Amino acid sequence: MQQFTDSIRAALARHTGLAAEELKIESPRDASMGDLAFPCFVLAKALKQAPPKIAAELAAKLSAELEGIEAVATGPYVNFRIERALLGSTIVGDVLRQGADYGASALGAGKTVVIDLSSPNIGKPMSVGHLRSTVIGAAIQRILDAQGYRTVGINHIGDWGIQFGKLVAAVDRWGDTVDVEGDTVRALLELYVRFHDEAEQDPTLEEQAARNFQELERGEEGHVRESWRRLTELTLAEFQKIYDRLHVGFDQIRGEAYYEPYLGPTIERIEAAGVTEMSEGAEIVDLGEDMPPCLLRKSDGTTLYATRDLAAVFHRWEQFEFERCLYVVGSDQKLHFRQLKAVLARMGLAWEPRVEHVAFGMMRLPEGKMSSRKGRVVFLEDVLDTARDEALKIIREKNPELANAEAIAEQVGVGAVVFNDLKRERIKDIEFVWSEVVSFEGDTGPYAQYTHARLASIGRKAREAGEGAGAPDWTALEGADGVLLALGRFPDVLRSAGEHAEPSEVTSWVLGLCREVNGWYTNHRVLGQEPGVTAARLALVEAARLTIGRALGLLGVAAPEEM
Repeated sequence: MQQFTDSIRAALARHTGLAAEELKIESPRDASMGDLAFPCFVLAKALKQAPPKIAAELAAKLSAELEGIEAVATGPYVNFRIERALLGSTIVGDVLRQGADYGASALGAGKTVVIDLSSPNIGKPMSVGHLRSTVIGAAIQRILDAQGYRTVGINHIGDWGIQFGKLVAAVDRWGDTVDVEGDTVRALLELYVRFHDEAEQDPTLEEQAARNFQELERGEEGHVRESWRRLTELTLAEFQKIYDRLHVGFDQIRGEAYYEPYLGPTIERIEAAGVTEMSEGAEIVDLGEDMPPCLLRKSDGTTLYATRDLAAVFHRWEQFEFERCLYVVGSDQKLHFRQLKAVLARMGLAWEPRVEHVAFGMMRLPEGKMSSRKGRVVFLEDVLDTARDEALKIIREKNPELANAEAIAEQVGVGAVVFNDLKRERIKDIEFVWSEVVSFEGDTGPYAQYTHARLASIGRKAREAGEGAGAPDWTALEGADGVLLALGRFPDVLRSAGEHAEPSEVTSWVLGLCREVNGWYTNHRVLGQEPGVTAARLALVEAARLTIGRALGLLGVAAPEEM
């Protein structure tokens, strides 16, 4: 649609005297009114006329000079309707010409975006709670990649803090009762829960944990550091199995421990800015009355999560001079990121506004918030396995002759889990309900995948029958307005989703396109028609298939050719 929007803006600029980039072109709320619309309110003050009068005068002038585009005044709006054959040939032609790159742009050329995502904790399982940061962050990265940004995805692993003193103490006491080497994360979760249960009766456990972490912070080589290092290696290997199934990769995997050598210089840098003070033996940055102070170093000399995050963001700025630095982290960490940005602002750093907390709602169980201390978690691996098994059961019932059924079941099952997470606005909380997560009916990933597979099937049948070689008769796309306009909006949807760091804009769009295309080809036969008719309709089918596949790929969902 961009070429039509550009033509309309240029014509409006000539008749209004406004710069083309200042003119807002939008979609009418009622599609029957037209394909595009220009609200004339912005001109009322300058021209000292009522918007409906301005719209009527503009419509008459624009209709005379916009080839293939009709301009009609509707109240304070000028609505534009594109001639249908021109609309079809232009949009379908754009999709087929660009193929898998449709919607790409150079918007971010020369600009770097750093994305902090996933960030599970060593020694704890990847639960469904970790799914959100992982798939939301990965989708944002793919969407920004498509707009020409250089993106750097960083998995900021939680491998530091007092919990590791606790884990080492638990392994030392009860490690021989579980299979730490063979079933690492489940074993360590069991030990972590046991530590907190028994620490209520045995205070020496907390004391040992504190001594262990102090030894880690001092950088001493010995039993504690060796145990911590081994637990990290084992856990990362377990995490990688999940990332492989989600098709998520990272440009950097760096734990909090990576920034250990930077902690001293970080505190010195903040001190040099003159914003630190001592409070009850601890070093803090006072952030005013609106929020608690940021604690940099406790009275025992140990650092905190905030210190390590400040070290990380300084390092990222020095390394990348980013356009944006996105932290895809749950909304329960809102205060932490407000404090982080407030420290940067107090230091007078001009790039502070480029640091963004991309918050998302929490994943909760029906019985309440997940808690690794209480052992109340749902393992992400179990969710993916269950969804895959459910998909395989349906495939064997409905398409028992399907080749590679197990591989496709994995694509459909994992796709269902990922799409279910991404289809809502990210800020909304989610209650984890098994039946909803593995559902394949309604507005789901499998519905979009099945639409893609049906379109692919039409293309295969056409090739087998030798159809579709004629010159397209674009007038044959009657009734396909919804499909064409959805396809034309896709580049704008990607731009908006990237700007807002909101993958749900893409999921909503692809579901809308699937509904439009399913409704259209149910009522319009594609194969066996006059050559020009079949050619045009096949071209539309292929354009829709390509774009659905493109959107699903950006979301991290596979697009099977058969289901």
